[in-house]
Amino acid sequence: MSHLLPSEKLEEQLPKLLPGVLALYKKHAETSHVSKSLGQILEAAVSVGSRTLEVQLDSLLAALHAQICVPVETSSPLVTSNQKEVLRCFTVLACCSPERLLAFLLPKLDTSNERTRVGTLQVLRHIINSAAAQMEVKKPFILSSMRLPLLDPNSKVKRAVVQVISAMAHHGYLEQPGGEAMLEYIVQQCALPPEAQHQKPSGEEEPPADSVRDISVSTLYLVSTTVDRMSDVLWPHLLQFLTPVRFTGALTPLCRSLVHLAQKRQEAAAEAPLIQYDANVTLPSPYAIATRLLTVSSSPYLGGGRGAASLCLLNVLHRDIHPSLGQRWATTIALLLEHLEEHTAKTLSQKEWEEKLLVFLRDSLAVVSDNTWICQLSLEMCKQLPCYNGTPQEKNFLYKCVGTTLGAASSKDVVRKLLQELLETARYQEEAEREGLACCFGICAISHLDDTLAQLEDFVRSDVFRKSIGIFNIFKDRSDNDVDRVKGTLILCYGHVAAQAPRELVLARAESDILRNMFQCFSTKVLGIKVETKDPGLQLCLVQSMCMVCQAICSSAQAGSFHFTRKAELVAQMMDFIKAEPPDSLRTPIRKKAMLACTHLVSLEPELEEQVQSDIIHSCLHSIMAVPPEPEGEGGPQEFLYLDTMHTLEDLLRSILRRNMTPQGLQLMVEHLSPWIKSPRGYERVRALGLSACLLQFFLEHLHVSALVPFHNLGLLVGLFSPRCADLWPATRQEAVSCVYSLLYLQLGYEGFSRDYRDDVAERLLTLKDGLVHPDPAILFHACHSIAQIIAKRLPPDQLINLLLTLFESLGDPDKNCSRAATVMINCLLKERGSMLLEKVPEIMSVLRSRLQETREEHVLQSAQHSVYVLASQHCVAVVTSLLGSPLPFDSHTCSLWRALAVEPGLSAQVLGLLLEKMSRDVPFKESRAFLLSSAPDRVATLLPLAATCALHEVMSAPASGPAVTELYPQLFAGLLLRVSCTVGVQLPRNLQAKERRAGSSALASRTLDPCSTAVDALRAVLLRGGSEDVVQRVELEGGWELLSTSAGHEDGVARLASAMAKFAGPRLPLVMKALLGAQSSVYEAQRVTSTAFLAELLTSNVVNDLMLLESLLDNLAARQKDPCASVRRLVLRGLANLASGSPDKVRAHGPQLLTAMISGLDDGDGPHSLVALEAMAGLAKLLGLVEPEDLRAVLLHTAIRIRPFFDSEKMEFRSVSIRLFGHLNKACHGACEDVFLEQVVGGLVPLLLHLRDPQASVAAACRFALRMCGPNLECEELADVFQKHLQDGRGLHFGEFLNAACKHLMCYFPDLLGRLVSTSLFYFKSSWEDVRAAAPMLTGFLVLHVEPQQQSQVDLEQLTAALQLLLKDPAPKVRVKAAETLGRLVKFA
Repeated sequence: MSHLLPSEKLEEQLPKLLPGVLALYKKHAETSHVSKSLGQILEAAVSVGSRTLEVQLDSLLAALHAQICVPVETSSPLVTSNQKEVLRCFTVLACCSPERLLAFLLPKLDTSNERTRVGTLQVLRHIINSAAAQMEVKKPFILSSMRLPLLDPNSKVKRAVVQVISAMAHHGYLEQPGGEAMLEYIVQQCALPPEAQHQKPSGEEEPPADSVRDISVSTLYLVSTTVDRMSDVLWPHLLQFLTPVRFTGALTPLCRSLVHLAQKRQEAAAEAPLIQYDANVTLPSPYAIATRLLTVSSSPYLGGGRGAASLCLLNVLHRDIHPSLGQRWATTIALLLEHLEEHTAKTLSQKEWEEKLLVFLRDSLAVVSDNTWICQLSLEMCKQLPCYNGTPQEKNFLYKCVGTTLGAASSKDVVRKLLQELLETARYQEEAEREGLACCFGICAISHLDDTLAQLEDFVRSDVFRKSIGIFNIFKDRSDNDVDRVKGTLILCYGHVAAQAPRELVLARAESDILRNMFQCFSTKVLGIKVETKDPGLQLCLVQSMCMVCQAICSSAQAGSFHFTRKAELVAQMMDFIKAEPPDSLRTPIRKKAMLACTHLVSLEPELEEQVQSDIIHSCLHSIMAVPPEPEGEGGPQEFLYLDTMHTLEDLLRSILRRNMTPQGLQLMVEHLSPWIKSPRGYERVRALGLSACLLQFFLEHLHVSALVPFHNLGLLVGLFSPRCADLWPATRQEAVSCVYSLLYLQLGYEGFSRDYRDDVAERLLTLKDGLVHPDPAILFHACHSIAQIIAKRLPPDQLINLLLTLFESLGDPDKNCSRAATVMINCLLKERGSMLLEKVPEIMSVLRSRLQETREEHVLQSAQHSVYVLASQHCVAVVTSLLGSPLPFDSHTCSLWRALAVEPGLSAQVLGLLLEKMSRDVPFKESRAFLLSSAPDRVATLLPLAATCALHEVMSAPASGPAVTELYPQLFAGLLLRVSCTVGVQLPRNLQAKERRAGSSALASRTLDPCSTAVDALRAVLLRGGSEDVVQRVELEGGWELLSTSAGHEDGVARLASAMAKFAGPRLPLVMKALLGAQSSVYEAQRVTSTAFLAELLTSNVVNDLMLLESLLDNLAARQKDPCASVRRLVLRGLANLASGSPDKVRAHGPQLLTAMISGLDDGDGPHSLVALEAMAGLAKLLGLVEPEDLRAVLLHTAIRIRPFFDSEKMEFRSVSIRLFGHLNKACHGACEDVFLEQVVGGLVPLLLHLRDPQASVAAACRFALRMCGPNLECEELADVFQKHLQDGRGLHFGEFLNAACKHLMCYFPDLLGRLVSTSLFYFKSSWEDVRAAAPMLTGFLVLHVEPQQQSQVDLEQLTAALQLLLKDPAPKVRVKAAETLGRLVKFA
């Protein structure tokens, strides 16, 4: 509408129209349409030259400015559209009233309100672009108004300012005075570090800072490349921003812009210099530019890739840097740029990149070959060093550049002067700077070794250094730490000098200059006393420098002939450092560096002593192996330091091993590693096995065998590593397999196989290795068994015993898995190769026993038992012999080994047979006198039979031995029964007696070692294991086992055993008898006695008849009647007599033989108390009633005569048995008594009658029996009736009444016997028994009383009277009374 109105009408309406439109801003939220309408109105008004607009201008500007300051939301198209329309309105106003517009806008730039300033800058940028003609004359005014916005730190303001400057660049503003400030502002914004800018809270709308930097970078590059008029403004002005440190962040865009500008100038004037220093005195020098660009290139990926940008700028400026560099740089810089393109910040090796840059610098210096130029460059580099205090890496590199440049300088004065300045101005408290300074000296020494060393020595002697270390001035100038840092830097300088200088020169100066000065710096003399510092930093410097010195010496071509006199001293110093480090933590690289130094020292001459080498290995292992690992998932710097230290330790051990590439040298290493290999801590075992695997692989790779020699310690090494194949840690298991794998190939190498030979058996280990990650114990132990099989196939025979002995040591391993693995491997090896171990069985058994004594683990005991079983199945005799050599009494472990031999019936039978043989073959005892005057010698058991007896008991105590015991039952029973007989009353040797007492007092003995009791226990075990439990129980009930062990009851015990065997083990008797019959001819009397007692007792049972053993048994017993031993002869008679109770029906058939044997027994011996005769009488008493009368009649008289003397024997047994036998003789003759025997009956009446008063009841009872049996043979019924009436068993006897009646009938029927009876009774007047002495005169008196007087002549009265008178003096009153009574009766004969 405004454009359609006539000008007059428009002019008329404007005063109303403009306020009305402006008022709409307050009424409508969406104002873009309002602004668009306002713009059209303003355009119409300006087109007609309205004067009314002048009046409304202030209100218009205020309203429009308020609209432009509204924040723009990019998501709102209407707001953006409104701003565009508002800016169009400002353009209209700028064209008609530029002065008033600027007068309104520019003061707004001075406000601190962000929105006001940003909106104003937006309007300003717009009018610079849209009203360029009107603003042309206002440029200085506009430039000056930017002063405060340039200082605003607000990011939105900065971005708006940059956009204004961009507009100014396009319209020639920057060519005006003050334009340099705009350029500097742009560069400053380019230098903003992205990481230093922070994102404001989400509630604010400030753009991120990197957007300011990005827009600035884009602006600078666009201005440089697209605005032609800016070329002269930017070049060479932008060069000024290269060197100041504050513009470091802008280097990448600066360099890119400068490259473009320089290339444009080169295109315009190819040969002309790019930089006119005469017209631009503020520009940096070529040396400064080269130094700056080279230094920042050391961090090529910072700042958006400033390395490539700097190198490109260097390449473009080559003519201005130095005319000679163009062609060389075109090639070398291209290669450097190519290297950067191939890598990223993560893949680039900083060390390699810096080395490339230094090579580039060194090459450039060589091309220049101008000492003056080089010296100027070095001065500039030194000058720029302080600029990099905030960037240690770049400063470190610049130090290297200084050293490189000084190395190329030919002026020694300049070199020494600059080196001196570097030493005096260095910031020693900064570690990177100390390292950089040292690198500088080292690089410089490549060309100026003497000058470098001289300058270092001069500095040490200078006042600057002296004041720093003086004992009295130590607190005035610098602290202790500062002094140590200075010393450390100097030491590092010496190290780098040695590392970099020509090798042929270093050897001559190493000890005399370098090392001497290093140690002089390290230690200080205080009051004449040498004091070494404890500062870890200084120690680290010394160790690090020592590494470099030693490495330099070692890498020299003359190192082999170099004699390092201070070698031992340096090694000792390194060891002191290592030992001083805490063994439980790793915080500094001191020990790593010290180990590295020792690695190089070891390879130098003279060779270290063995003890020193051993100390190195021991100390280094202890310093690193026990360091606890970092927690899981925290693999930080400490973890990397530890790994580096471990690699250094590997190198050191390899270096030591290289000096002694023999099995002995390898053994030395493993001996030191062995405690760690067996450590209870898993991480220590992993490390130790890793080191071992590394060393073995190294040894294998460098093995050179000139002749076939034995690998003598192979078994020891394999035995150490192989159990670890079942370690709890998977890594340890796999490393252990690697060790075994290497060892087997080492053996093949020593056998003459080539290094590339691959053995199919050994290669199976690699397959097993992969499976060892599985934690299942069953799988692990199966793998261990397979590994043992592989070892068994490849191990030389002479190494087998060493392997086994080492594995036995592993049985006590604290890691139960490894202990079990050792058991698996031992048993596998014994099974596979045990056949060749015959000579080693004693050693193996001894070690097994000792191992068992050291451990209580059940699996070890089970394994040992199995090992003994496997070994015994191959070498039974050797194993049994070895076990028999175990100390007595057997401990529990030895007993368990014996029981292990009972597992398999065939083996246990063989073992039992061997033990039986050893028990029976040797002498069972030896006789010795405890005292010279003792009457009888003591019997002392011999050890081998005793041990064999104990072993038999242990083997048979195992239930599995049952079949073998059953098989050998007769031999075992007979052998052990005979062993019992030989040990009754036998003592232990004195040494074992002492052990028994100690064991008894400490309550440790499970059972006594008494020889006889041991044999009895073994015999019981035979019966129990052989299925004769009933025999054991019966003998137990009857107390037979206790009787067997005693001298007095042994025969009785044997008898009870034989009786039980006959009752419960009849089927076994034939073979048992056969085994025992052999003992009948034994040289040992005790064995003959026992076997005879056993066989004799068998005859009490009918089982021998049932088994048809009777005849042979009788024949055997009869054959022993002439045995020299009375006990054997006595037992023979007992056995023959036992036939009466066992097989009475067989007595009659063998009557003559039996009676003959008994009669012979009666005549046995000359003594009055022959036990043989006693046994014969007892036997006759049993047999008389069973033999044929004819057989009896032949011996009757002889028997009666032979037994008569025993009636009055002092031994009760003899009196009782003989009198009772006399009764049996009479009983056998009833009705057929011959006169000659009747004579014996009459002769025996007096003793029988008198012994009725015998003090022993058994004798009196025998007399009663005998008299009752004699009665019928006297053919006097009255007398017989008297005997029957008064002498019944169990009935009381009135002796006087009985004797009176008996004498009455005797004198009545046999008066002729008076004299004989009286004379016989006189004999008993002197009897030792009181009652018998009293009965004798009593008998005489009754005889006299009842005889007729005419019989007086039969009596010698004088003799009788004298005897009675003597009895009157007897001390016993009853005797005197009876004598007096008898004297009274003699009156009859007066």
